[in-house]
Amino acid sequence: MVMWVFGYGSLIWKAGFNYDDRLVGFIRGYRRVFYQGSTDHRGTPEYPGRTVTLEPADDEVCWGVAYKVSNKEDEETAITYLEVREKQYDKKAYLDFFTDIKAASPAVSGIMVYIASSDKKLNKNYLGSAPIKEIAKQIINAEGPSGPNRDYLFHLEMALLQIGCKDKHVMDLANEVRRILSHGELIDS
Repeated sequence: MVMWVFGYGSLIWKAGFNYDDRLVGFIRGYRRVFYQGSTDHRGTPEYPGRTVTLEPADDEVCWGVAYKVSNKEDEETAITYLEVREKQYDKKAYLDFFTDIKAASPAVSGIMVYIASSDKKLNKNYLGSAPIKEIAKQIINAEGPSGPNRDYLFHLEMALLQIGCKDKHVMDLANEVRRILSHGELIDS
């Protein structure tokens, strides 16, 4: 049995587990959004950072990377690692993954994807939508055990550009963070 995992956030640049193959591609029907609060990696319970999750969106695609794990021992290690790393993501989905925008059939079916749902009863860290300036200020101010939240945003922007993806939401947010920082605006918590 082979396991496939789809990364659309920090998994793009830092898998953290052994894998046999890495493919660039996308899933359909979702978009990447900075709506998930991070109280364990890029923020704290007192001041959550923001990380990406997926939101259903007809006619949209979300680019990222697929990791293939073939070895049973590597699979068990990867699952154990991911269950800790992605613990604030309350839902797992098994979706189709494509590598060609014109393809009718997926390159991989049943790829595992961690999603932070918008259900506040199941996901107490869901923050949801906010004006871009508000999200940017929250990202500027947040820092957790994995480092400053802005580093996550900038690494994601760079990783996406390296795989040929210009994600408008990520780029607009990164540009707003850079604008605020370059103007030295007072950041209100």
